[in-house]
Amino acid sequence: MTQASPISRYPVPAANDWPDDIRARILDVQEKAGFVPNVFLTLAHRPDEFRAFFAYHDALMLKEGGLTKGEREMIVVATSAVNECLYCVVAHGAILRIYEKAPLLADQVAVNHRKADIGARQKAMLDFALKVCRASGSVDETDFHALREQGFTDEDIWDIAAITAFFGLSNRMANVISMRPNDEFFLMGRVPKAAQKTQE
Repeated sequence: MTQASPISRYPVPAANDWPDDIRARILDVQEKAGFVPNVFLTLAHRPDEFRAFFAYHDALMLKEGGLTKGEREMIVVATSAVNECLYCVVAHGAILRIYEKAPLLADQVAVNHRKADIGARQKAMLDFALKVCRASGSVDETDFHALREQGFTDEDIWDIAAITAFFGLSNRMANVISMRPNDEFFLMGRVPKAAQKTQE
C-alpha cells in the first residue's frame, strides 16, 4: 500500500498558527461536514487570499437567485473537468451528488454533460459555461438568447459566467499547488453514510 501524498506542495500551517477568523471558519466547516476539506487547510498558507477567496466563493455559491445549488455545482464540475482539476471535480462532484440526490450525476456531468441525466435547461447552461471556460472571447448575443429561451435571466447568466470564471482561478491554483482531494469526498453521495463507515 502506498503512502498518501501530501495535500499541497506548499507548507500547510498548523492549527495553532491559524488567525482567529480563519480558525473559526475552519472549525465551523469541520463541525458541519465532519472533516476539514483540504482547500481550507491549503489556502490557510495565504490568510489574506483565503479570506478573499472564500468571500467571493460565498457570494457566488450561497446567494439566492435563479440557479439552484445543484445547478451551481454542475457548473463547477463541468468546467473543472475541462480544466483538469482533480480536487474540484472530486469535491464538488460529491456536493453535486448530495444536492441532487443522484449518485451517478457528477460523473456524467464531468465526462459529457450532453449525455447526462439532466434537462434541456441545464444542458444549455453547461453549454454556455463551457464556452466561457474555453472561449469567453467568442460569447455574443446569440448565447444570451439561447439561455433566455430556457428561462434564464441576464442576472442568472452573469452568475453562470462568474462561477465559471471564479473556479477557473480555483482550478489553476489547485493544480499548481497539487491540492489533494480528501478521501471522504469519493464516497459522499454514492452510498449511505452507514455503508461508508463499514468501508473505512
